[in-house]
Amino acid sequence: MSNPIEEHAPEVAAALAAVGAARTALDIDLDDPRVENFADQFGVDVSVIDDDLRRRFLEATGPTAFEVAQTIYVDDYWPRIAIVSGEVLGGTWGGGELGEPTELWPLIEEFMRQVARLDTLDPVLTELVRLRGARQHECRLCRSRRSVAALEAGADEATFEAVDAYADSDLPPAYKAALGLTDAMIWTPYLVPDQVVEDAQAHLAPEQVVEVVLDVARNAANKIAVALGADAATVTDGVELFSTDADGNLTVVPPEPR
Repeated sequence: MSNPIEEHAPEVAAALAAVGAARTALDIDLDDPRVENFADQFGVDVSVIDDDLRRRFLEATGPTAFEVAQTIYVDDYWPRIAIVSGEVLGGTWGGGELGEPTELWPLIEEFMRQVARLDTLDPVLTELVRLRGARQHECRLCRSRRSVAALEAGADEATFEAVDAYADSDLPPAYKAALGLTDAMIWTPYLVPDQVVEDAQAHLAPEQVVEVVLDVARNAANKIAVALGADAATVTDGVELFSTDADGNLTVVPPEPR
């Protein structure tokens, strides 16, 4: 059976496999109840991780907290990629083989860069998918940012605000289908609603479905920062603009002098 990720985003599939292989090689104990409780809430709704749950997690993990949080992110989102893309497009994806122990974060960063290079979605839709995830996860930093490419493509703040009630908005059907798929990735990955599948199949090309699924997974790396309480916005007024270069690197755009 075909693998939709390999078929439509082969470079991302290679990056996914590398992360999966590195994850399987890591000898990290996730059985401590303090870590289990943290991981469970990370997967269900990261926005409600409170100071007490975070404190207990940090007590259990100490200097390895960031590495453990990365592992939880991979365990949380790699299955979602396979299941949701399979529900819409069919096919399977098994993740990575057993690899050699190596640092996980650089491989996650490479995965994020490869996803950012995908371009079958227009810049406005890419930004709406990102913002929908940012608002569902309550990432303060991500909520405070706006894409220069989306603004240049005609989006404004009213466009961005439409993500909060997209089903009742005047956004195009393809946008609504993509945002429905975004919600399924975040909230119901193991039971994707039939209507979400039907809308995605009707309004999105297969490569666009893959890109939405991968965009949501990439953006969900913000759950690590939210979970650790490291997601504070860097602006206190207005928004911070960012651009993404051809290699998939994100750059904050300095404000113009007043």
